[in-house]
Amino acid sequence: MNRIILFLFFIPCWAAAQTPPYTPDPDPLVRQKLDDWQDLKFGFMMHWGTYSQWGVVESWSICNEDWIDRGGADYVDYVQRYEQLPKTFNPTQFDPEKWAKAAWDAGMRYVVFTTKHHDGFCMFDSKYTDYKITGLDCPFRTNPKADVAKHIFSAFRQRGFKTGAYFSKPDWQCDDYWAHEWATPNRCNNYDSRKYPQRWKRYEDFTYNQIEELMTGYGPMDILWLDGGWVRPDSTINEEVRSWGYDLPKWGQAIDMGRIAKMARSHQPGLLVVDRSVHGPYENYRTPEQQVPATVPAYPWETCMTMAGGWSYSANAEYKSSRQLIHTLVDIVAKGGNFLLNVGPGPDGTIDATAYQRLVDIGSWMNVNGEAIYGTRPLAPYKEGKVCLTQKKDGNRQYLIYLPEEDEQELPSKLWFSSFSTKNIKNLRLLGSDVPLKWEAVGKGIEISLPEKLRKSTAGKMAWAVEVVRG
Repeated sequence: MNRIILFLFFIPCWAAAQTPPYTPDPDPLVRQKLDDWQDLKFGFMMHWGTYSQWGVVESWSICNEDWIDRGGADYVDYVQRYEQLPKTFNPTQFDPEKWAKAAWDAGMRYVVFTTKHHDGFCMFDSKYTDYKITGLDCPFRTNPKADVAKHIFSAFRQRGFKTGAYFSKPDWQCDDYWAHEWATPNRCNNYDSRKYPQRWKRYEDFTYNQIEELMTGYGPMDILWLDGGWVRPDSTINEEVRSWGYDLPKWGQAIDMGRIAKMARSHQPGLLVVDRSVHGPYENYRTPEQQVPATVPAYPWETCMTMAGGWSYSANAEYKSSRQLIHTLVDIVAKGGNFLLNVGPGPDGTIDATAYQRLVDIGSWMNVNGEAIYGTRPLAPYKEGKVCLTQKKDGNRQYLIYLPEEDEQELPSKLWFSSFSTKNIKNLRLLGSDVPLKWEAVGKGIEISLPEKLRKSTAGKMAWAVEVVRG
């Protein structure tokens, strides 16, 4: 089946002038976990489901909005065929230990897995639906690793990862969200919840119960990553929401996040709750999608971005280069964020060889330069020219990370930074080398000299980091 190309509406969550202020969580356990999460910097995400068999975008092709192109297919027929995909979903080459090793070796330190996307298909063994990978219609149900979410979280946790469960608040398979009695004109629930409050209450309970399954049956959980920002209280609908390009219904779609968060944290103390784009007490950090803020946001944040063109598997995916991914990581970290990088596994349960190679390349760079990434915070002015700055939380070690142009194969003989204090500098070195670097104060900045032998020995790298030790 041909891949369906869709254009999604990305949410510029960093636009501070247009969004409400960040609400810090009062729970000291949440605050500590958030600080720990900010130290991790680099995470791994996977969008995986029955849609991987067709190589189409995750879930969205069954949404009846006029911007979606199904290649001329009849909508009703298309949805019926889509709903039969569990009958042929049999990823027998699923190997989460291999995924976890590759991600860890790449320098990633937390994982977020799509336990359920908007189409409602569960990649975990929920007792509240049979539309799941362990369901009666799915041939993979007899596999020892049929509960894939459990095996993914276990494999990654054993490597040392912090774990996060992606969960879609809207569920287009659930009859209490998209009711069979009425048409589904858009992504929202298709009946007036004010007229049918008992039905909506059933949906609230359904959502609550499935999240509780994830919070009780899948081991220690660090992040509850909630997607589908149109499911929200009507009191939170503002101009930012209206600008996304679609009309919300006239009724609210609140699912009682206070109740959900209280339950989830009763099972997982300190859990980070990320109710994406619904600014307030249940958005412990913000998640700009496919983009990096232009400046340093005044709140905890994470860019979620695809390694290839889309979130889900495509047989002919065009991957970002290793160089681009490393530079993106550095840019994000210099602005105080985390980088959650997504790969879409294929229908057989494997990850594309190109994705593995990107992870190897990033890992090779991180093995040398990880000190400039992990456990760091922004250092003003954050970036000047080709140089990004980071620092350890105590400020005693600072890093100048040089991002070369594509045709630059080695460092220049001198690095100059116009605004960098030279007070109390003990020594400088290029990460990966023990050779002390010569420097001198120039105005309010610093000029660093790089000997030719060192530049030649580190030629061809995708970025370089100079460590500045103060004492």
